[in-house]
Amino acid sequence: MLDKSDLQSIKEVIDVSIEAALDVALEPIKKDIGVLKQDVSGLKEDVSGLKEDVSGLKEDVSGLKEDVSGLKEDVSGLKEDVSGLKEDVSGLKEDVSGLKQDMVFVKHELSMIHTEMETFRNDLARVEAKIDRIMRMESEDVAAMNSDVQELKQKYQELEKQVKILQQQRAI
Repeated sequence: MLDKSDLQSIKEVIDVSIEAALDVALEPIKKDIGVLKQDVSGLKEDVSGLKEDVSGLKEDVSGLKEDVSGLKEDVSGLKEDVSGLKEDVSGLKEDVSGLKQDMVFVKHELSMIHTEMETFRNDLARVEAKIDRIMRMESEDVAAMNSDVQELKQKYQELEKQVKILQQQRAI
């Protein structure tokens, strides 16, 4: 049987064997730990750089938010401008419609005046023809006819003035 010293020796041999086996088994793990420590150090540097990038991006986002806020205000102002312009255009359309109606009226009036003027021209031509005949007539008949002629000429001049006034109104 084994005595205590033999057991102690066996234990020491086993301990040395276990320690040697563990050293051999732990050697690649220790290398892996060294590599992992380097990786962790590199990752910490990367994280630090990313934190700086995130900080910069936060500043950029803040600036962009301010830009967006300004743009929203600009868009709101433009919408108000467009609304005002739409109202202006609506008013102008109404003005144009009224002017078109006025133009139709003025054209009708001008047409009537032209018709009257043509009638007066014809009357004037007849009166002038009568004047030629009257020239041969007695002087008192001539005076009466001259009065008719003057009256027609005055009417003609008044009509011409009305035409000019309507044409001026039309030009406005």
